[in-house]
Amino acid sequence: MSEAALKALARACHDQRLDRRGFLTRATALGFSGTAAGLMLNAVSTEALAQDSGVDFMKHKGKSLKLLLNKHPYVDAMIKNIENFKALTGLNVTYDIFPEDVYFDKVTAALASKSSQYDAFMTGAYQTWKYGPARQIVDLNTYLKDAKLTSANYAWDDIYQNLRAATAWDGKAGSELGGAGAKQWAVPWGFELNSLAYNRRIFDALKISAPTNLGDMAEKAAVISKSGKGYGIGVRGSRSWATIHAGFLSAYTNFGNKDFTSAGGKLVPAMNTPESKKFHQQWIDMVKNGGPKNWTNYTWYEVGNDLGAGNSAMIYDADILGYFMNGSGNKEAGNLAFSAFTPNPEAKGPTPNIWIWSLAMSEFSKQKEAAWFFMQWATGTQNTTFGATKGDLVNPIRKSVWENPEFKARLEKSYPGYLKQYQASVEAAKIYFTPQQLFPEFTTEWASTLQQMYGGTLPVGEGLDKLADGLSRKLKGVGLA
Repeated sequence: MSEAALKALARACHDQRLDRRGFLTRATALGFSGTAAGLMLNAVSTEALAQDSGVDFMKHKGKSLKLLLNKHPYVDAMIKNIENFKALTGLNVTYDIFPEDVYFDKVTAALASKSSQYDAFMTGAYQTWKYGPARQIVDLNTYLKDAKLTSANYAWDDIYQNLRAATAWDGKAGSELGGAGAKQWAVPWGFELNSLAYNRRIFDALKISAPTNLGDMAEKAAVISKSGKGYGIGVRGSRSWATIHAGFLSAYTNFGNKDFTSAGGKLVPAMNTPESKKFHQQWIDMVKNGGPKNWTNYTWYEVGNDLGAGNSAMIYDADILGYFMNGSGNKEAGNLAFSAFTPNPEAKGPTPNIWIWSLAMSEFSKQKEAAWFFMQWATGTQNTTFGATKGDLVNPIRKSVWENPEFKARLEKSYPGYLKQYQASVEAAKIYFTPQQLFPEFTTEWASTLQQMYGGTLPVGEGLDKLADGLSRKLKGVGLA
């Protein structure tokens, strides 16, 4: 069938003369796949963006951009739609993609050498706490506030406020993310909050329900581990900042604990309060009685793969990790369910710490305006809607995408409890770390202390006192204490 007929249907849908379900039904009747229909609808929306935006997206036609990207489903979804960006701008786009175990080293090396090889790249918000003050990335407020470079259709306010704030900081240790004077070091692209994913097959066989707090989780994890049906709970344990930021910090803050207290740009470690020591002991005991035998080697990959393979009954980690494990190619696909998680039985609700894959612009790029056009498109409504409905761009950063009927129906059909856990968690989901330039080093030391506690070489109370003393000395050494 003619693509012209499909394009006419897509225009009717874009102009709201035809609803999305009707568009897809009629496109299917014409012989087009759902992916082909989605691409056409996105192309029509992209054309409308160019016409209605007031921005000359063809300003840099014929020039080339190069991106540095982490291997991730967000990237897969973007590449599937990249021809629409090229049509919008006339830009050529190339990219290097690396797995995460080497990706951040590639970024660090490129920025440290002041290389102009890459114009834009993926980053976490935590990493910008180093890149920004070191003047290796660009404050994007310059572009966001320029009506000649940013379309009104970009709808910056449609991106969750906590995500916008999390990627903005003034560079002063302990100051509020997104506060007055903050520089917008990156724009959010996709994010994850930490909640519970569990195997319904195992839970049903043991006649137990999803845990509702940390004590309940620890007890049920121990029961599962003794049952011979795998181990109970998967959480990260490697000597890395990533061990601290996921389920651990989400639970830690739910009990009212802090990493640091701050005043006037000075930081005081807060990991060795009585309340923190109690929490650490509970966490270590849970892992010992209900976790994997080689916990100190566990990263995102081991936690997720064990759930997908049926080796573990539940994980307290990124919600999108459970989402991916419930997809095709995993042994337990279709058996996984999701639940919001409030570790502290006295808390009002979940307080998930978040990770945000974001896009940042290299200070050393020779094509900054063109790079901004890409970043604006990649994080815009059209591309994120396409990624969420035709790819695996979860969690989308935009409130409007979460209201998309096609996206919601997809989640409710194949990912039981996912939408509900998200809705129960997102309001209080944010970065709970205190921003400071030594974040990677300090959190890695924290993870190392956890390993020593787990191994029995360092008592919890003594270990946290030692950690706090060591961090205090380092803070004094850089004028932050």
